[in-house]
Amino acid sequence: MEKYDFSQHIDRQGTDAVKTDRLKEFFGREDLAAAWVADMDFASPVFVRDAIRRRLDHPVLGYTVEPADYRPAIIDWQRSLHGWEIKPEWLSYIPGIVKGIGMVVNVFTSPGDKVVIMPPVYHPFRIVPESNGREVVNVPLIEGPDSRYSMDFDALENVEGAKLLILSNPHNPRGQVWSQDELKRLADICYRKGITVISDEIHADMALGDRKHVPFATVSPEAAAISITFGAPTKTFNIPGVVSSFSIVPDKALRERFYGWLEANEFGDAPLFSYVATIAAYREGAEWRRQMLDYVKGNLDFVEEYFAENMPMVKPLRPEASYLVWVDFRKLGVSQDKLNDALVNVGKVALNDGAMFGPGGEGFMRLNVGAPRADILDILTRIKIAVDSLDR
Repeated sequence: MEKYDFSQHIDRQGTDAVKTDRLKEFFGREDLAAAWVADMDFASPVFVRDAIRRRLDHPVLGYTVEPADYRPAIIDWQRSLHGWEIKPEWLSYIPGIVKGIGMVVNVFTSPGDKVVIMPPVYHPFRIVPESNGREVVNVPLIEGPDSRYSMDFDALENVEGAKLLILSNPHNPRGQVWSQDELKRLADICYRKGITVISDEIHADMALGDRKHVPFATVSPEAAAISITFGAPTKTFNIPGVVSSFSIVPDKALRERFYGWLEANEFGDAPLFSYVATIAAYREGAEWRRQMLDYVKGNLDFVEEYFAENMPMVKPLRPEASYLVWVDFRKLGVSQDKLNDALVNVGKVALNDGAMFGPGGEGFMRLNVGAPRADILDILTRIKIAVDSLDR
């Protein structure tokens, strides 16, 4: 069994990486430790890079068709990891999950139609519908005493006239795994109210410990009838630059409407290396995934211990899936602007501002711990410098 090394520091500056090479644009300065964009600083798996190299050995990069093993690789992975039996015709390539959301918004709604989101949540869920002239309806999640969120089903019952609901499953930024019962109740409400659900399951393969991801479409016949699920190997295997997202639509009527539009506009055909990377990741990546998640769990332990010992008023909420930590700074009693200023200009560290995730995000920051532990220590040290500088 090959042992993978996740402790190697990799300098990404000068590679056009969003995380490092757009710091000036987003934060006003370049001398920051970057822990914001949701990709990892681990080397992308060698078996994926080798598969791309092997294809590059052929001197012609011409038009290609979908490889015979593309759909079977996805189907086998979903069955093995999530117990979800998918039929080949349910699948289609999509050119990115955020782009896929925009496509569904345009296929299934008209300007002025209502789209429901449950903040705090990944900000493109709001930005994409709003930018397309749709009315975004916020149904904020309810924060419990254990710092877990629950869906506000009573508020969802009172939403009238919505066409779509966008679900983050597992939840981003909290990293929460939704239960079978929660998803079934959501499906019952949406089915009854004629709401189609986009389930963004890009973090599905990163459930931690004994947590198990539940695909939304599997919880009931009603869920299967209203669901458009988006997935990808990109988060798990750290290959987001090779866009390899896919859609899973069990219901024939939804599928014909959406996939017919994709086909008409030639959006369902993937670039060559998307196919190559997906097959390599899903056919060869089980052990890499296991070792990567073990390393991330070690990082999470380290983060929890560091905050407890050095910044006890700041609470990192341990994710149940993914390498993204929702960090609660509210007990410091400072404004979001003051917190942001201290982190960027005193600690010199780039995190995601919790307010960008919508109502309920104020007082939080999202921290990416998908990096070598030495880099995590540097990031945490900078956060402490920022927190210590605050006049409370």
